[in-house]
Amino acid sequence: MYIQRKLESKVLELSGSFPAVMITGARQVGKTTLLKHLAGADRAFVTLDIPENRIMAADAPSVFLQKYKPPVIIDEFQYAPTLLPYIKAYVDERGCPGDFWLTGSQNFASMKNVSESMAGRVGIANLFSLSRSEITGSLHAEYEPNLEKLISRQAASKPMNRAETFASILRGGMPSLHSKQPASAQDYFGSYFQTYLSRDIKDLAQVADELSFYKFMRVCGGYATAHVDFTSIANKTGITANKAKQWMSVLVSSGIAILLPAYSSNALKRVVKTPKLFFMDTGLLCYLRGIDNAGVLEKLADSGVFFENYAVSEVYKSYANTGRIPPLFYYRDANNRKEIDLLIERNGILYPVEIKENIRPGANASRHFSAIAPVVDAGMSIGTGSVICSSTELYPLGHDVWAVPHWMI
Repeated sequence: MYIQRKLESKVLELSGSFPAVMITGARQVGKTTLLKHLAGADRAFVTLDIPENRIMAADAPSVFLQKYKPPVIIDEFQYAPTLLPYIKAYVDERGCPGDFWLTGSQNFASMKNVSESMAGRVGIANLFSLSRSEITGSLHAEYEPNLEKLISRQAASKPMNRAETFASILRGGMPSLHSKQPASAQDYFGSYFQTYLSRDIKDLAQVADELSFYKFMRVCGGYATAHVDFTSIANKTGITANKAKQWMSVLVSSGIAILLPAYSSNALKRVVKTPKLFFMDTGLLCYLRGIDNAGVLEKLADSGVFFENYAVSEVYKSYANTGRIPPLFYYRDANNRKEIDLLIERNGILYPVEIKENIRPGANASRHFSAIAPVVDAGMSIGTGSVICSSTELYPLGHDVWAVPHWMI
């Protein structure tokens, strides 16, 4: 069963403007399925996951392109970066919009070469696991918490109770867990993780010690939603801080995690600048934390960590799924007295967002929103505030601040 992806329209838009389109993202998030769904009958398909194809692409790239003539989908393109100059030459000589659709499970050095060598010739978009709005079919636009858009989202959204919320967090958004029924989410992520370690990490990131990297990821699971402390992560993993930084870049580059930057403005003095870590699929996060039961997850003392990770990843996907770089930040002053979980910057407007697991958070949930008031002096406006929570309905918390059920994201 194919699940419609919000990114589809952006892929077609890029294909109409660029001779090559590159879709990057973590393994098994649906890149190939999406492109095959959009492809016409005349578009060839070849995957470099198959050794024979990979050898041909690497050793005889001109022959490869004669056999698989555009329009073509080249799957797992990162395995044969030697194809790049030949594609570039083809595009420069006789390329048409949409000739090459490329996928890559990583955004490592080979992906960087694509963007640098084919500047102006390739459109790039990132795909993550399914968002809640894709799973339900509502396909929401970017999360922008002004009242008119919030009311519209509420009417088009499917409510969730608390038990359903944590069941959704546990399962995550990998398409295989929604289009077909595996033995269990734990079995799925166990297999997924082994593939990620043995292929993506070992082959492409030059990580020799798979066991240490697995331990590193388990340690990182304990830092979800927290400020990244590379020294602490390194000590718990048994590696150097520099190695921890390198491996963190692998998690980010392969679409497994994001580092949410701190908001910076000359109008705001003495702010924390360390990024915060979030996993892009909560099912994988639960696997790394050893949690396989939604009821247990719901009752954990730090269940709010999983809820916050879920909310931030959903907001992030809402922007990435339209082909945009998510304009998301967080705020915390250097004295650790005031913190805002999420700031959304759009068109000169800064929207403050707090995330609370509560069913009905009170007005004090937004008490730190006033901390960003000085940005007005720098020419910014402050938009509607929102508190993403487990509420069953949208309701006001104060002047221009609304409690927003998470299922509306």
